[in-house]
Amino acid sequence: MSRLPIRVRLTLAFALVMAVVLAAMSYFVYARVSSTLLASIDQSLRAQTVDASHLDRGRFDLDAAAGGGIAQVILPGGRVLASDPPGLPRLVSTTAVRRVAAGERTLRSQHLPGLKERWRVLAEPRPARGRPAALVVARSLTARDQALDHLLDELLLAGPLALLLAAAAGYGLAAAALRPVEAMRARAEAISASTPGARLPEPAARDEVSRLAKTLNAMLSRLEAAFAHERRFVADASHELRTPLALLKTELEIALRRRRSREELERALRSASDETERLTRLAEDLLLIARSDAGGLPIRREPIRAAEVLDVVAERFSGLAGENGRALEVRSANGLVLDADPVRLEQALGNLVDNALAHGGGRIVLSARPGERLVELHVEDEGPGFPPDFIGAAFDRFTRSLDARTGGGSGLGLSIVELIAAAHGGAVGARNRPSGGADVWIAVAADS
Repeated sequence: MSRLPIRVRLTLAFALVMAVVLAAMSYFVYARVSSTLLASIDQSLRAQTVDASHLDRGRFDLDAAAGGGIAQVILPGGRVLASDPPGLPRLVSTTAVRRVAAGERTLRSQHLPGLKERWRVLAEPRPARGRPAALVVARSLTARDQALDHLLDELLLAGPLALLLAAAAGYGLAAAALRPVEAMRARAEAISASTPGARLPEPAARDEVSRLAKTLNAMLSRLEAAFAHERRFVADASHELRTPLALLKTELEIALRRRRSREELERALRSASDETERLTRLAEDLLLIARSDAGGLPIRREPIRAAEVLDVVAERFSGLAGENGRALEVRSANGLVLDADPVRLEQALGNLVDNALAHGGGRIVLSARPGERLVELHVEDEGPGFPPDFIGAAFDRFTRSLDARTGGGSGLGLSIVELIAAAHGGAVGARNRPSGGADVWIAVAADS
């Protein structure tokens, strides 16, 4: 069943429901007509018994035969006192006559002695010539049975025909309803990486299929953006790897081109070591980003004091800051406690401090501020700050301002900070301070 096309399955289900409905309606109509015809016969029988009030005067003329019926007056002993038409055998048994003469009234359908068809028989007590007797009137059910047979034949003919027409109409409706889906499928089959911007057709009707087309088109837009992002990522990564590799190769080739002094070889090896260190950091950053994209960055949460994290990062970068003539200051964290992975949090703050040392100026201040269910860890400097048009893209991968492109950074530092914040369910932010300089922060959950 599941291998059949949807339109066939819908048609079969619709036909099954229609068959049940038609069968129920046919049964209802048949039963209703049967009951109505029988009620009409019963009414005629009761009218005939009313005409028998003159039996007390010894006459019996019901005109039953002219109305398609028969009638008898039977004494309790079984003797037929009167019959219309004359000469009929006794219509009911002696036992039944005694019960009716005693006051019982009966109405039933049955076969009568000497008669072939079925009859509707009404028997009720009625005195005749001063004696208790039973008045029995009957009408043939042949006309009713013939009418019902004719109705049944019509129902058996019209029912399947109506079912066939309904199934055809259902198939047509299913085909029309699924036509936009087939158009979407055909278009989707033609969409590939070589057809950017291609979208599924959206039906004009505002129904479920139209909403499905809009949802799928939105998904295609997201996928196209993701693919474009991945292509840019690969291209930028290749470019970032190419530069240190080219420099490393050049240094080695120059060192090997002729005999060098010890000092020249040391300078070449030191330069090669710097480029190797840059390659190592870049490879680690790319690996971290790849792990995050593959299913989230693994973290190990634990309660940790904000002041402890800030002190560890400040101590790690104090020597480098001193070499550059920069002051590194930690402000009080006011006893704030975080629910975070200390290793990843120190890595994120380290990236922020390293960025401030490379592109900022003046004093660097590390601080912690309470927020709404979060704690913000800020790194501020007194440099020129971010270019106004760069703040919105500061955390994008391989994104660097024009002033920073001549430096040795890869443009991944702030991106990794954002990944670490997202892994903690937190956020990042950046702004230019009114007094000058940049303020960049990462917000993580406070320990409850």
